[in-house]
Amino acid sequence: MKTIKRNGVEEAFDINKIITAVTKANESTEKSMLCEEQIIGIADYVEYKCNKLNRAVSVEEIQDMVEDQIMATGSFDLAKQYIRYRYQRTLARKTNTTDTRILSLIEGNNEDVKQENSNKNPTINSVQRDYMAGEVSKDITRRLLLPTEIVEADQLGIIHFHDTDYFAQHMHNCDLVNLEDMLQNGTVISETRIEKPHSFSTACNIATQIIAQVASNQYGGQSISLAHLAPFVQISRVKIHAEVLEEVKILGCSVTDELIEEIVEKRLRKEIIKGVQTIQYQVITLMTTNGQAPFLTVFMYLNEAKDEVEKNDLAMIIEETLKQRYQGVMNEAGVWVTPAFPKLIYVLEEDNVKENTEYYYLTELAAKCTTKRLVPDYISEKKMKELKEGNCFPVMGCRSALSPWKDENGDYKFYGRFNQGVVTINLVDVALSSGGDIEKFWKIFDERLELCNRALIFRHKRLKGTLSDAAPILWQHGALARLEKGETIDKLLYGGYSTISLGYAGLYECTKYMTGKSHTNPEATPFALDVMKYMNIACDKWKEETKIGFGIYGSPIESTTYKFAKCLQKRFGIIKGITDKSYITNSYHVHVMEEIDAFSKLKFESKFQALSMGGAVSYIEVPNMQSNIPAVLQVIRYIYDNIMYAELNTKSDCCQECGYEGEIQIVTDNDGKLVWECPKCGNRDEDKLNVARRTCGYIGTQFWNQGRTQEIKERVLHL
Repeated sequence: MKTIKRNGVEEAFDINKIITAVTKANESTEKSMLCEEQIIGIADYVEYKCNKLNRAVSVEEIQDMVEDQIMATGSFDLAKQYIRYRYQRTLARKTNTTDTRILSLIEGNNEDVKQENSNKNPTINSVQRDYMAGEVSKDITRRLLLPTEIVEADQLGIIHFHDTDYFAQHMHNCDLVNLEDMLQNGTVISETRIEKPHSFSTACNIATQIIAQVASNQYGGQSISLAHLAPFVQISRVKIHAEVLEEVKILGCSVTDELIEEIVEKRLRKEIIKGVQTIQYQVITLMTTNGQAPFLTVFMYLNEAKDEVEKNDLAMIIEETLKQRYQGVMNEAGVWVTPAFPKLIYVLEEDNVKENTEYYYLTELAAKCTTKRLVPDYISEKKMKELKEGNCFPVMGCRSALSPWKDENGDYKFYGRFNQGVVTINLVDVALSSGGDIEKFWKIFDERLELCNRALIFRHKRLKGTLSDAAPILWQHGALARLEKGETIDKLLYGGYSTISLGYAGLYECTKYMTGKSHTNPEATPFALDVMKYMNIACDKWKEETKIGFGIYGSPIESTTYKFAKCLQKRFGIIKGITDKSYITNSYHVHVMEEIDAFSKLKFESKFQALSMGGAVSYIEVPNMQSNIPAVLQVIRYIYDNIMYAELNTKSDCCQECGYEGEIQIVTDNDGKLVWECPKCGNRDEDKLNVARRTCGYIGTQFWNQGRTQEIKERVLHL
């Protein structure tokens, strides 16, 4: 069993530390002194309770348990002394806690930070530098920038104030990059003017430079559309055609027009291969200033093309993108593995989702790619248009979604828009705080929503007044706007142009505690839907009052699911079916252990996606489907007809030690900790295991904290 020290370092549980601390407090009081056997009994019981949690336990949790046990013996004077002892130790530590956390992460000992982000390698200097800056930002945020009530609510797990490691700077969350404007009208990168490219391969190269610059000036995901690259295929075609004619002229030979066209298209295909490779490999190998590859999503939507020629050219780009992703990338051991980025989203449309339609071959290729590499994910044009005023457009990053917005000419605009930030409410905490009293539940819910509103306004105010000079690539040179130097971004923060998100987590556990049933049970579903509607009503009210674009967001809480679980256990104890796991359920999802078939799950969750318009994504867990592509295509067709946005989770792992390819398994080691193990050779060295799992929309490849690891281990198959 492990304990987590205050600086984040994990160490073996030591019962003697409890005995020593209680003994010192015991010796400082004259009344109600405990004998040695009683002190050992307290320590033994605390050890027993920690073991029952089946996870690493923080020092603060252990000390709370010790206090409870001293009180249980009736030794109130001793309890006072122990509390005083804790307080004095806290004062001594408060001289500077940030430096110890920074030093521990530099030395690779900080388990909290090491497992915070499954796409960051915490041993790399650039990642450590970002984490160091993040620790300073968190410290400044908690001490100076946020009021005590919000900081305490975050620490208690009542809410989660996302991305405090970036809050000190005037930075925002997610973007829909206006790549079309930047490529067609030019941009500026590092004070260098970049004109409209004269070929497809050059356009791809410039796109990757834009991606790197944008990612270094915000902290969330960003999305681009392949449709914005498609016009450059025709530019290359014309250019290649002229080159071939010149070569024919030099050679002085007679060549038919048909042969010339064949040569042109063959060379054009090679350029498309080269351009797509540029995007795939540069994105994977890029290291932004925050120490990771850009959280890039690539959108593949045929109907975004402006005419039939452009649509056919876009189809060629999509085809090559899927082929290259299916192949994967080669790791340092020479094994083809699944990369985390870029995330791919494929739009299902009338002319690609049904057999015998023109572009069905692309959907077949997408299905094949999904079975091996977990992507692409799927957006139903049909369902999105139903929910988004007849529009279909990319999400920002893994799921953050914009509301429809029209410019002064009455035209819908999506590219160049962004998300200001997220605060997530812990719905399980609302339920448990009510004790199951339904009237009290709604009263507490109101209070917590108002707390979230205040926290979100702090996010908004942190961006207000930001000068466009802070990030020229974003605000001056087309990624999000073309503001003047010295101009503030304030006008982009109002009127719904950008969004700000009320996240939520644990709807399943909340519903189960209040009704005694899973939210999939028809008797409990109405309550779960009422909770969702209640949050929407709150956001509509805030939007009306402030003219800020609030939205409901199914939070991708990667590490926070563990934080919330620990906080709930600390405050409410172990409640069977509610707090007895090291994680709580993301957003509205069906619990990972609940037996349900893929089609029922997607149909059920579609109700909640429709009430989570600030962003949401559903998934089904599937076995290895590489030999059963028809079944995958059946699921894809079901997605098209029934749900806006969904993905299939499969396994694509390998062991560098023995060459095993398949599913790396999760086992429990001698300390009770969940670890990853090759089923063939028993290798547990994470540096020699390649594991890819989708945990919150994105694919993670750098392993996860204990709460998320338990959640992954307990997932049941839906197909």
